[in-house]
Amino acid sequence: MTSTTTEPTTQPMAKPTEKPTVAFAHLGCEKNRVDTEHMVGLLAEAGYGVSTDEEDASVVVVNTCSFIQDAREESVRTLVGLAEQGKELIIAGCLAQHFQEELLESIPEAKAIVGTGDYQHIVDVLQRVESGERVNRVSAVPSFVGDEHLPRQRTTDQAVAYLKVAEGCDYRCAFCIIPKLRGDQRSRPIESIVAEAHQLAEQGVQELILISQITTNYGLDLYGKPKLAELLRALGEVEIPWIRVHYAYPTGLTPAVVAAYRDVPNVVPYLDLPLQHSHPDVLRAMNRPWQADVNERLLDQIREQLPDAVLRTTLIVGFPGETEEHFQHLATFLETQRFDHVGIFTFSPEDGTAAADLPNRVDPDVAQARKDALMALQQPIAAERNQRWVGKTVDVLIEQHNPQTGEMIGRCSRFAPEVDGEVHVQPGDDGQQAAPGSFVPVKITGADIYDLTGHIVGARAMVAEARVQD
Repeated sequence: MTSTTTEPTTQPMAKPTEKPTVAFAHLGCEKNRVDTEHMVGLLAEAGYGVSTDEEDASVVVVNTCSFIQDAREESVRTLVGLAEQGKELIIAGCLAQHFQEELLESIPEAKAIVGTGDYQHIVDVLQRVESGERVNRVSAVPSFVGDEHLPRQRTTDQAVAYLKVAEGCDYRCAFCIIPKLRGDQRSRPIESIVAEAHQLAEQGVQELILISQITTNYGLDLYGKPKLAELLRALGEVEIPWIRVHYAYPTGLTPAVVAAYRDVPNVVPYLDLPLQHSHPDVLRAMNRPWQADVNERLLDQIREQLPDAVLRTTLIVGFPGETEEHFQHLATFLETQRFDHVGIFTFSPEDGTAAADLPNRVDPDVAQARKDALMALQQPIAAERNQRWVGKTVDVLIEQHNPQTGEMIGRCSRFAPEVDGEVHVQPGDDGQQAAPGSFVPVKITGADIYDLTGHIVGARAMVAEARVQD
């Protein structure tokens, strides 16, 4: 009997299913940007292609803003525009947290909504969408805050990074919806923040911007008392030339914090103080009564202890009940304090905030006129503050370079990205130029309301200047 063997038949191996490319549209603040960067990192780690060009993808994640009505309208316009292009949408961020199921009902192209405390689940959400499910991933009370272990791909200029030290807010300002959208304050441990700062330093970051809703309250929830001073001193060991703090609320600027600004060499003496108003009656209506007796005394202390401090603030005009007397008090305050940079906003009544139901609304035309008046008052002050820098040689972080003309654009320490001015830099006498992401010494030769101009100073010029000074 003859036995035969049959060779096993071989089937061609199935190709692994390629994961689709997902596009991102980012709206809103820098805190939102960090959330976007974590979502991009998570999807990339899971094997998805990621793009900033919506044309590249059939699925677009839109990280939305819902801080004020204008921001909501921009978010909705973006969503509707993408829907009309036939894109499938995943709506993330503050608008999703704010309106939840109403968004899914209003936009059929929306396949999922992802809340402000749920972006870490973006891979699971997308996989469920791919299987045909419509997903609502919005926690009723946001409780998550990302850390150094969560994948992240930065979307900012390579030299600049934002680092979120806390999420949420414990204050209940009458005009603000942030606590409803992002929950109460949740601080990260100092060790976690420093670890991520070291990671960013290794990536070549030259400027690190610490962000949260109230950065001067950092650590209060975690340690039982604010720990910003300790955090800044710990970050002094990180090899990043500039560390900038955003949103320094007045009550948290203790002597220990001001001393840390003064003592830690890489902490930029730049204070962003969102004061909102100066009159005690308006501050009380804003649910910020603690601030009324702080403003001027605190500003005097800062200038005494940090004479080189750059001060920025934001103000709201037209708050319900604001009288002409209240407004004139604010105008006098602005003229007296002479801030370097000021952002001025007209009051926007936001559903879900206490101020939305306040009586004695200010006519919108009156509010706009008050804003225009304050802007006109501030512009010569800003020009004079800039003019003080003419003749100085300062470090400038170059962000743009035109190789044809040699012209460069960057920022010195008095300018935060996106909200302040720029330094327009010409090559040095020997033709020196600098690439984006590098620091160069620049002699400031001109100033206007918003920007500075100057030229690179080479070693030869610095030596000559030193000999003159001697």
